[in-house]
Amino acid sequence: MTTKIFDVIVIGGGQAALSAGYYLRRAGIDFIILDNQDLAGGAWNHTWPSLRLFSPAMFSSLPGTLFSTKKTDTYPHRDEVVSYLKRYEEHYQLPVYRPHHVKTVVHDTAHNCLKVSDGKYSWLTRTIISATGNWSHPVIPALPGAQTFQGEQCHSAHYQGSELYQGKTVLVVGGGNSGAQIFAELDEVATATWVTREPPKFLADDVDGRVLFERATARINSQAGSATTDQPVGGIGDIVMVPPVRAARERGVLQAKPMFSHFTVNGVVWQDGTEQAVDAVIWCTGFQPELSHLAALGILEDDGKMLVQDGQSIKEPRLWLFGYGDWASPGSATLIGAGRSARDNIPKLVDYIRQSHQ
Repeated sequence: MTTKIFDVIVIGGGQAALSAGYYLRRAGIDFIILDNQDLAGGAWNHTWPSLRLFSPAMFSSLPGTLFSTKKTDTYPHRDEVVSYLKRYEEHYQLPVYRPHHVKTVVHDTAHNCLKVSDGKYSWLTRTIISATGNWSHPVIPALPGAQTFQGEQCHSAHYQGSELYQGKTVLVVGGGNSGAQIFAELDEVATATWVTREPPKFLADDVDGRVLFERATARINSQAGSATTDQPVGGIGDIVMVPPVRAARERGVLQAKPMFSHFTVNGVVWQDGTEQAVDAVIWCTGFQPELSHLAALGILEDDGKMLVQDGQSIKEPRLWLFGYGDWASPGSATLIGAGRSARDNIPKLVDYIRQSHQ
């Protein structure tokens, strides 16, 4: 009996995985996609209901199929993104199998390949694209007193809307787009304070995520080139003035307060020593890549990441990373950047596979 060995197994079922699948299918590569979710849409299924993209629909498409809404110049809602990804997966008949939560990837020396396992089933493959993203590994900074604080603490990864916070005193911590959007909606139903370590950076009203992506990509490229190259200003973390955030500015409430020093049992203490009672803290403090399934390969660095070049692992060249952010590939953690990352890096993966067959 011949053992089945795929050319590629893609781990993850979100925007990065689907973009990779599009180009793998075009190249005639034998692959499957293993998704740990029950439904299509990736991490977008778990974001808060009112979340908006910070790029208009016309600039937020994956390769091959436009993101269509009634108004392509608007900022799509979360549900519109989920619906688009579901249609995309079905339209291209991508071989997605779910739910399969991949737990380990190991070397299979008997077949000179890699083995992927979810604890119940296992698959063999010549190469792997890991596209598990960052959503499942939220970061909450450690502050004194946090363990004894009796109020609610919630990361933006698990925030499900303003209804649960009506009439409460809430701190929203984080100076990026998620912090600004969540604060803007909580301000309308709660006593909300926006808290940031550094003053938030607001972009002009006519600058959206597409422009941010181009700037971030140019900056990364210039860092890889001459040290004297002028680097564009602005990064993907800078705040886009989507309608809810703009409305908060017009209400005169879009101001951030410097970070508090520590928690008390019932609240926080600000830098000037003032105490405030607080019902809840929403942490909009980012994510780390979810790469625990790759730990057995022995290639993770101390910071939990790995050394890569153009998405390819330097220590294990059969492994490729898509969708984890600029350190893996410029803008790859965004919807607007996932397709470009796949477009640039899948041909290199295909060449690697074909050379390994020779």
